[in-house]
Amino acid sequence: MNITVIGTGYVGLVTGACFAEMGNIVACVDVDVEKIGLLESGRIPIYEPGLEQIVQNNRLAGRLNFTTDLTSAMTSSDVYIIAVGTLQDNDGSADLQQVLDVAKDIGRNLNQRAVVINKSTVPVGTADSVRAVIAEQLAARNLSLEFDVVSNPEFLKEGAAVEDFMRPDRIILGVESDYAKEVMSDLYHTFSRNHDKLMFMGVRDAELTKYAATAMLATKISFMNEMANLAERMGVDIENVRKGIGSDSRIGYSYIYPGSGYGGSCVPKDVKALMRMGDEFGYPTQILKSVEACNQAQKQRLFEKLTERFGAEFSGRTIAIWGLAFKPGTDDMREASSLVLINQLVAAGAKVRAYDPVAMDEAKRHFPSSYFQDGCVTLCEHQYDALTDADALVLVTEWKPFRQPDFNAIKKLLKHPIIIDGRNQYDPKSLYRQGFDYSGIGRISGKI
Repeated sequence: MNITVIGTGYVGLVTGACFAEMGNIVACVDVDVEKIGLLESGRIPIYEPGLEQIVQNNRLAGRLNFTTDLTSAMTSSDVYIIAVGTLQDNDGSADLQQVLDVAKDIGRNLNQRAVVINKSTVPVGTADSVRAVIAEQLAARNLSLEFDVVSNPEFLKEGAAVEDFMRPDRIILGVESDYAKEVMSDLYHTFSRNHDKLMFMGVRDAELTKYAATAMLATKISFMNEMANLAERMGVDIENVRKGIGSDSRIGYSYIYPGSGYGGSCVPKDVKALMRMGDEFGYPTQILKSVEACNQAQKQRLFEKLTERFGAEFSGRTIAIWGLAFKPGTDDMREASSLVLINQLVAAGAKVRAYDPVAMDEAKRHFPSSYFQDGCVTLCEHQYDALTDADALVLVTEWKPFRQPDFNAIKKLLKHPIIIDGRNQYDPKSLYRQGFDYSGIGRISGKI
């Protein structure tokens, strides 16, 4: 099939590259000239395992092309995928301006029957707005063309996006005509050969499914963090509790790992947008408001654990931080727990020495330049360099190189043998025997 993908951000680039990998001819369109130039040279603007190779291979094979010219891209395809960003307004609602701008451009250039697929995460009712905008532009051109607007939400995990796209659990398709259903079946049949993964439903149903899925995952995370905080006060090891409840097939083990709060570009934004939708429809979402409040409080826990050891004054203290990205497998630092922790430490007078395998350049964009110029934050070239002259180590992101470190080296390099484990990667009893002051999230003291 000939496909045009509008937007070469995280979702658009993965979508375009993976459809090209399956033999389709894909044109990826973006208004960002610099980004298109980068992609045309075979490089990608994001870190996502496996994606760069797929982009390079399909670009060289002629199946994947990049352009800033939507008009020319549309001349050879009848499937258009909207994959632009939906920013968050101050009130938490989704900003649909980019989506509607693309719909307007499609309406200005459409010359044959087409299926317009919305991949962007958008509130319920957005497909109706997209349809109205396209119809308005066609009417202005005195054209009467049939077209369908389909909701096809993405469920990609950063760090595993290519695998998720190529081997999806399910493919949600909100359609309103037999023609759209047939086109979407043709588009996705190669991803559904093992067993039928296509789930057809109404357009508005599909739009809400995306938000509901994200909100459920956020709820599991915040619930487990709340149980972990309670467990600490009760002298209970949350790790045993996690295994106990995870063995129940109704609950499962996914997303019940305590930590320092969820982040990223998707979950926080989508939860807030769904809360806003609830308010607009006269149904305040009490559970989601608690989920969001719990997550914001959880991002304070690492700093709270440090203040339990050093007090509120950090002048003269240096804290080592392992992990800056919001999760392993990505350089994304949006809504990351590390941002909250580092800002709190700098405000309290501490110096920070930090290391992350891939998010170092991203960190420079997220913190004020003064942090680096004044020596408040030092980005280290090696994970053990971060420990030099540090009073404590805080594990924020559970990258694999951090999972089995050299604890003898850690103890020698730190001024005090203090480890704050924000992802429960280490065994409290083992570290206690090695002479560490260890604190996890809901883990009992190694003395017990």
